[in-house]
Amino acid sequence: MISTVLRTIILYIVVTLAIRLMGKRQIGDMQPNELVITLLISEIAAIPLQDSQQPISVGVAAILVLVFIEIIISILSMKSFYIRRLLNGRSVVIIKNGTIDQNAMRNVRMTVIDLIELLRDKDVFDISDVAFAVLEVNGNLSVLLKKDIQPVTPKDIKLNVNETKLPLPVISDGKIIYQSLKSLQITPQKLNKMLKHHKVSPKEIFLMTLDRDGNQTIINKDC
Repeated sequence: MISTVLRTIILYIVVTLAIRLMGKRQIGDMQPNELVITLLISEIAAIPLQDSQQPISVGVAAILVLVFIEIIISILSMKSFYIRRLLNGRSVVIIKNGTIDQNAMRNVRMTVIDLIELLRDKDVFDISDVAFAVLEVNGNLSVLLKKDIQPVTPKDIKLNVNETKLPLPVISDGKIIYQSLKSLQITPQKLNKMLKHHKVSPKEIFLMTLDRDGNQTIINKDC
């Protein structure tokens, strides 16, 4: 029993580290080669768990080899367009200038029902509203609506909108984050003046955010 628990813990840690090394993609965002490696890792990890006679070192070694292969493939794909296209395929334009490319749909074995479902997932319920639709290599559908259907933006109505400033955390759980101050080009002395204005010390603050315009949000610690 103890042996089974230890084997499970070891394989859990190894598989978690393996997936972590491969990247942060979700299953639906994986490229074909990444999905294959992930499935193989899960199958290999299951063998030592099902058969206690199998040395766990063999499963760990196989998992590490697969991770190494995936890292090498990723590096090669980054450096070579042809390798990336060979392993992952390429995106396919399904709707072009408002017209469905039926040959493209046949090539990727997509039915009209599949297309409608993917469009609904993008909150598009009328195919005639679509200018372009591209089927990405991970199976997602990218959609560009026609001009008269697209939401109005401030640029369209010539509305003057100030540039959005990114707020950064400058105090977290009572500790000053000096890296954020450096990014915002704010000195600790200036931060202290802000805190004095609010009559609060860093140790009393749970979170404080600040942007380049001086806009700030302060959340005090619970008593």
